[in-house]
Amino acid sequence: MKNNNIKNIMSNKTIFITGTSSGLGKSSAIYFAQNGWNVAATMRSPEKEKELIYYENIKLFKLDVTNPHEVTDAVNDAIDTFGKIDVVLNNAGVGTYGALELIDRTDINKALDVNVRGVTNVIMEFLPHFRQNSNGMFINISSVMGRSAALPLGSVYNMTKFALEGLIEGLYVELKPFNIDLRLVEPGGFYSEFVNNTSFAKGGTITAYDKITKIVEQQMMESTRKADTKKRDVIVKAIFKIATGRNKKFRTIVGNDAKTILTLRKILPIRMFLSFLVQSFKINK
Repeated sequence: MKNNNIKNIMSNKTIFITGTSSGLGKSSAIYFAQNGWNVAATMRSPEKEKELIYYENIKLFKLDVTNPHEVTDAVNDAIDTFGKIDVVLNNAGVGTYGALELIDRTDINKALDVNVRGVTNVIMEFLPHFRQNSNGMFINISSVMGRSAALPLGSVYNMTKFALEGLIEGLYVELKPFNIDLRLVEPGGFYSEFVNNTSFAKGGTITAYDKITKIVEQQMMESTRKADTKKRDVIVKAIFKIATGRNKKFRTIVGNDAKTILTLRKILPIRMFLSFLVQSFKINK
């Protein structure tokens, strides 16, 4: 029986997912496993995981995407375990919000390290494997904020997601000759434990930003309370359609809020669009 299980694992398609300890990453790992895929589920502390360990076709690997040595080890171990990786889901991310003047430089560096350099580390490590197989796909979790300002005090998060979009768009042409595909998923807001990985800079001795900080923080908390896990499930299913070839789009926008923001950003002159955001959040003096 054990040999048969190993044979089945080696014959199924395999997805490598970063950031599976909670939220979208964990939901994606479970959904893919339930639909017959092998899953290389990565997280910083796999020894603490208590749910994914019960799935026969999910294997856990220790990975901090900001640590190049751990990236190398996790990728090599996953390939050794499953023989081949077909899809990589770059999901790990952090949120950094607040007026730029108030954000600690270490938080800015962390946002860049996880959201941009971490994705770059994983992609670079997988490229030899995908080139050798003349096949592979990178699905990358971006955001509506990867193509448009959507939330005041989100400049640092915007910056990291804009950078991610530029990286993936630039790599698309570069990697197409090797049959390596790249995709972007751009969700709007949804309920997720991602909020636990979000920092929000506040004033301290500087009070000039107190008004806008209070408004934005209240709206973020309110939207979190109203959100439910159904939207997260919609995103997971969208990812699955991309991985299985049923969705051929380079960018997949998920959520009416994201679609509205990006439509307005497309049709309005930039000053008018930014003025719309100012008015929406009532942040005029």
